[in-house]
Amino acid sequence: MFNVLLKKDLEHITTHSESVLDQLRGKSIFITGGTGFFGKWILETFAWANIELGLNAKIVVLTRNILNFRKTHQYFFENHLFSFVEGDINNFIFPKDKFDIIIHGATDSNSEIYKSNPLLLFDTILEGTRHILDFAVKCEVRNFLYISSGAIYGRQPSELSHMSEEYSGGPELNVVGTSYAEGKRAAEMLCSLYSSKHDISIKVERCFAFVGPYLPLNKHFAIGNFMSDCLLNRPIIIKGDGTPIRSYLYSADLIIWLFTILIKGENCRPYNVGSEVGISIESLARTIAALTKDPLEIKILTRITSQSGIEKYLPSTKRAQNELGLCQFIDINDSIQRTLIYHKASYEINKYYL
Repeated sequence: MFNVLLKKDLEHITTHSESVLDQLRGKSIFITGGTGFFGKWILETFAWANIELGLNAKIVVLTRNILNFRKTHQYFFENHLFSFVEGDINNFIFPKDKFDIIIHGATDSNSEIYKSNPLLLFDTILEGTRHILDFAVKCEVRNFLYISSGAIYGRQPSELSHMSEEYSGGPELNVVGTSYAEGKRAAEMLCSLYSSKHDISIKVERCFAFVGPYLPLNKHFAIGNFMSDCLLNRPIIIKGDGTPIRSYLYSADLIIWLFTILIKGENCRPYNVGSEVGISIESLARTIAALTKDPLEIKILTRITSQSGIEKYLPSTKRAQNELGLCQFIDINDSIQRTLIYHKASYEINKYYL
């Protein structure tokens, strides 16, 4: 059972990562963050790959609320590949099973938590990572994937076109709003310490911005908000001045990168994950607006006032390209169109799985 609306994307994933996925055959894998954007794509990929490649892996997913996830994704619960454990990343009770691999992707990146309780956010990232690393030690895991963030680099200097893994910048420590970024940074250090002490091979992915099915359209992601406006045929609102530059990797490409780094990446050697092709927020809005039958109005709420250069958030992915042979297959225009097609189709049918 899998989401049939994703079949084209799932075929894309297996076409470009079959040899990597084959390394997961028969493995026992524990996943945190399995009900989020990344997690849903990981589960869909395993469901599809099991049909196409006969992986016969065992997937255990930690979730804070099994009932809520079951309401929207019943088909995962009907798939013998998956079992679900309810608990919080900070204190869940360790299952007694042994696991070959842990994928740790649990993080609440909700911008409202940044504002309301940044200390809780920091503690959850750090202590949650420590708890799952202790679990990795207990169940003798040898391969561990930590999904970190490009936010650990801090604000990108205007004169720097792309941030590589060698860039030594960091979040501002006296700004409470950077608690997410600094939490991820500290968690990477924990990974290095545990790897050294307990001989665990830990792969680190510094993830930037993405687009695709399952990305929330009503959160703090500009591209999601713009697509929501497009689907509802209403003006696209840009709350800032539209000048910041972002890049977006499509979710199907993301999964290819994720599994390739898990299998082929070097221990504790971080890899940037994202697209190098930048686009301004205003250009992004105009690209999305042009896809409607009658192009939508765009409203920019803030005048350009910054004199310190254009804000950018762009990764250099040369390390992943040169060392692991990774690349971006799906460009931003195709990514947006695929995502919009998915959402339009999902509104029209109630059951979209086999």
